[in-house]
This record gives sequence, structure tokens and C-alpha cells, in this order.
Amino acid sequence: MHPNPIFRNEDVARSLAFAETTGFGHLVMNGDGAPLAAHIPFHLTNNGKTAELHLVRSNPIARTIKDGAAPAKLMITGPHGYISPDWYGIEDQVPTWNYVAVHLIGQLEMLPEQRLRDIIDRLSDAFEAKLAPKPVWKSTKMTPEVMDKMMRQIVPCQFHIEEVQSTWKLNQNKPDSARVNAANQVENYDIGSDTKRLATYMREA
Repeated sequence: MHPNPIFRNEDVARSLAFAETTGFGHLVMNGDGAPLAAHIPFHLTNNGKTAELHLVRSNPIARTIKDGAAPAKLMITGPHGYISPDWYGIEDQVPTWNYVAVHLIGQLEMLPEQRLRDIIDRLSDAFEAKLAPKPVWKSTKMTPEVMDKMMRQIVPCQFHIEEVQSTWKLNQNKPDSARVNAANQVENYDIGSDTKRLATYMREA
């Protein structure tokens, strides 16, 4: 996370809302010799105090928590992009990279197997709701035997959120006119990801 406090003053509610809207992150925890990492979809629950997810049973993280909860971090990245110093319209500037990132820090635990179906259903419901007016897909559409076979390959998990850290690096350290000038340019280029949304965030900063 960027150490400059001007980029880290977003309130927790906005950062959690960003995490929930994104719904996909990088789960990391300590391992033997090197950190363990998994790329996972998730759904926030309990007013943002927990996140529900599932892992492939053979995932090293799943094996690590089979005997109890362990510290972990869930990192969610958003739009990001290269910012050329020519775009500010002011002198003596250098290149930088703007981005939005939220880190959720807490304890990851494996849940009893009987919780898996409910977690899968809530997770798919959360994403299917964003596809309206498409009819919501339900797991009941699956052949029971096929669904049971697939469920045996994954385990239910819950992430207990103890701390929320965020960086919204959007040129807040520049004059408003320079920041808007850069925003007007960044959305026209593809050096980064979702640069149009990044430009919107920059204008709102």
C-alpha cells in the first residue's frame, strides 16, 4: 500500500463497498518457504465483517487451515493506469501509476462441509443479481449427482475481517486542474486496466 496518507484517507464503508462490487481478489497467507496465494471470488456478509468464499480442496491454503483459522490477507485491486507527466499541463512532473486497492486483513477459517451449498448459492446469487434482467441461475438447475461430485472438490471458507486498508492513488497531491487534465487523457489510452473508470475516480478525488 502507498505510504502517503493523502492516498489512504478513504472511509472504511467506501472501501468495503468497492471490495463487494469487485467481488474478486488475491488471498494470501504465510507458507513454508514462500507466501501462499489464491485468486478467488468472494461475497461480503455480516455488514462487511466477514467474507464467504470457497477453495479447491487441494489448494495449499485449504490444507493450511484444515486444523484451524490462520492469519490471511485478501487484496482487491481496481482500475489502474500509467499517468504521463505531459498530461498535467504543469512543469517539472514525473511519470506515475494511479490505482485503487483495498486490503482486508483478518483470520481465514474452514467451515463445516454442510455449509458449502448455502455459501455457493449466496455467492452465485450475488453475481447473478448484477446480470438483471437475465433470470437468476440457481444450483437447483444442476443434476444432483453432478452437483454433488463438483462440491466434493471444494471446501467452504469464511474470512473474518479485522482491519481494512485502502489506497486510492488518484493524483490528489496535484492541483485540481492538473488532476482533471490527466483524467481527461488517461481514459483515452489502454496502459492499465479499466482506465475509463480510473478517470472517473480521478475527477471525483
